[in-house]
Amino acid sequence: MSEALKNLIDLLDLEVLESDLFRGRSPKESRQRVFGGHVIGQALVAATRTVEDRQPHSLHAYFLRPGDPRVPIIYDVDCIRDGRSFTTRRVVAHQHGRAIYTMEVSFQVPETGLEYQLALPDVPPPEDLPPEAERRAAVVDRLPEKIRSWYLHDRAIETRPIDPPDPMEPHAMPPVRRYWVKTRAPLPDDPQLHQCVLAYASDMTLLETCLAPHGITWYSANMQSASLDHAMWFHRPFRADEWLLFDQQTPSSSAARGFNFGNIYRRDGALVASMAQEGLIRQRG
Repeated sequence: MSEALKNLIDLLDLEVLESDLFRGRSPKESRQRVFGGHVIGQALVAATRTVEDRQPHSLHAYFLRPGDPRVPIIYDVDCIRDGRSFTTRRVVAHQHGRAIYTMEVSFQVPETGLEYQLALPDVPPPEDLPPEAERRAAVVDRLPEKIRSWYLHDRAIETRPIDPPDPMEPHAMPPVRRYWVKTRAPLPDDPQLHQCVLAYASDMTLLETCLAPHGITWYSANMQSASLDHAMWFHRPFRADEWLLFDQQTPSSSAARGFNFGNIYRRDGALVASMAQEGLIRQRG
């Protein structure tokens, strides 16, 4: 297991301060703000640790303020309801005495019922796509020098995009982004850990989908971006250490905001999760 993946697992192992109160650390990275997936994953861990014998089926969150990577994040869980079939938790993340993030999570007892899903898109398998390290090395010399070391640093999660844009010379593309995603090494057999890792990964690629039709990337001049809200729905069992297809689309961008949604599939075609996010995409003059 790589050091980066060990650090991710440690990141999702919160410290218990008291009943329904947890503390999460930040990775030692040179970021100006905390990565959104970091807070999504840790908040889901906090909520999950207050529930027994039920799995989360949906979460809905708002990013209120940028997270400060220099200090820990405190997660306060409000146990709103424990019903016969569903359980509801509200999580508020705090730093410097202020709320930076809020999330509600719904849990359900295991049930069976009607089954339907959209089919897996017809895409190349991950083995036919270049490994992430190879893809990044091929373009790093064209990126600004100040971000080159970050661009090449070891990552816990491997992403293999299908038809990726040129980071420095993009052109307008259809409003679709597709990635194969998995952790770089096997994870423990804990379904809740796999859900929290997927929640972390769900913020890695979704927002950039709305840049595709505009022919821009995160490396285009004067781009400002931030996640504003985020939602996920868990449909079927999966493992985050096996290849998952992120099939992402954007129906709209306006008022300096882009809206994106996506479905996540196992390789055998099962639709395991869905996600949606609106984010700030602002071009400064």
